[in-house]
Amino acid sequence: MSLAMARLALAQDAASLKKDMVGQWELATTERSKTCVITLKADAAPLGLKLELEPNCAKALPFAKDIAAWNVKGLDIVRLQDASGQPVIDFTEVESGIFEGVRQNEGVYILQNLAAARSLAKSMDQMIGDWAMVRNSGQIVCGLTLTNTDAGQDNFQVFLKPKCDPLVTAFAPTRWRLEHGQMLLMSDKGETWQFEADDNAQWRLVPDSADPLLMMRQ
Repeated sequence: MSLAMARLALAQDAASLKKDMVGQWELATTERSKTCVITLKADAAPLGLKLELEPNCAKALPFAKDIAAWNVKGLDIVRLQDASGQPVIDFTEVESGIFEGVRQNEGVYILQNLAAARSLAKSMDQMIGDWAMVRNSGQIVCGLTLTNTDAGQDNFQVFLKPKCDPLVTAFAPTRWRLEHGQMLLMSDKGETWQFEADDNAQWRLVPDSADPLLMMRQ
């Protein structure tokens, strides 16, 4: 590929990303304890493109007060920038519709399509509470409580109730999260159990077995 063609391909990718980014986004800490809605626009602004921040943004995320415009830099960097065009925070896409950026000495922030972020939050809220692990026979092998208490790295705390089956106490899950439609239970030993939804109130351990283990809402 010639240099001119390569430059044209890069320009087309950047233009496509600019078009895809127009709309409403949630800017948030990784555990979503602090959030801010940003509307990215296609209209030109000095040194970039226009955006709107909802009124509570600077209160939730103090660095948001410096954000004056947005732009796409290079091939795939979405930049929220100040009035002089300097980066306030740069984001790169880590999975479809989810962008990650780092502010030095502050940590990681997530930029996510607003509708998807609110859908995930609703799903999370529906999961919080008491559950039972049940064998297909109907025998309850353990009770546990899923919480919305932050456990780091987008995980939340889970607590086992007394008198669990040795299989579950040996696993000893301490954290949980939703990921790509699955519920993950994780132990401090690095072990993970994955559950897929049968319906809103019942999840099944995968891969399946002859005597499947289910998570049922209590």
